[in-house]
Amino acid sequence: MSRYRGPRLRLCRRLGELPGLSRKTSKKQAGPGEHGNKNTKPSEYAVRLEEKQKLRFNYGITEKQLLKYVRTAKKVPGSTGYILLQMLEMRLDNTVFRLGIAPTIPAARQLINHGHILVNGTRVSIASYQCKPGDTITIKQQQASVNLVEKYLMFPGLANIPSHLELDTKNLSGKVNGVVEREWVALQLNELLIVEYYSRK
Repeated sequence: MSRYRGPRLRLCRRLGELPGLSRKTSKKQAGPGEHGNKNTKPSEYAVRLEEKQKLRFNYGITEKQLLKYVRTAKKVPGSTGYILLQMLEMRLDNTVFRLGIAPTIPAARQLINHGHILVNGTRVSIASYQCKPGDTITIKQQQASVNLVEKYLMFPGLANIPSHLELDTKNLSGKVNGVVEREWVALQLNELLIVEYYSRK
């Protein structure tokens, strides 16, 4: 799978804060590269491309996956941008991250791929699994899995757990109570610009 393996702080300097990608912050104010200090006005295309890249790198998905999500969101009645964000927020890797079980989305994806996460008592190793209201997310009852998650829970990635999720720290389990609200999306972006970007494709 062609996921991003390069320097994460460089992306955060270029695109702004990406809470799902990295918890680190750079001391440098300028953008990366020798042209990082340029104050030229970006074109309309560049603005839309930047918003799309924020979404891609924060949730750790490929261009092909994002295009598929956009096409699916267009078929659902309602605001395409909001439905797109809901679909990405309800992915299993993002849900594990938002519960505080993992510090970042890549760390959550690794927990899932290695079989530490159970959904409704069944092991799920697919990070893109769509969580539904009523789903219960638990940790595999093995000492290695429990120790790893307990270590992560000491330093959660984000301070607040969204209203649609519920975490039981004693039993190391989480519950999906509903669908995410727009104000609980941690990433600062304009989803309408992303829909406009893909309207030409």
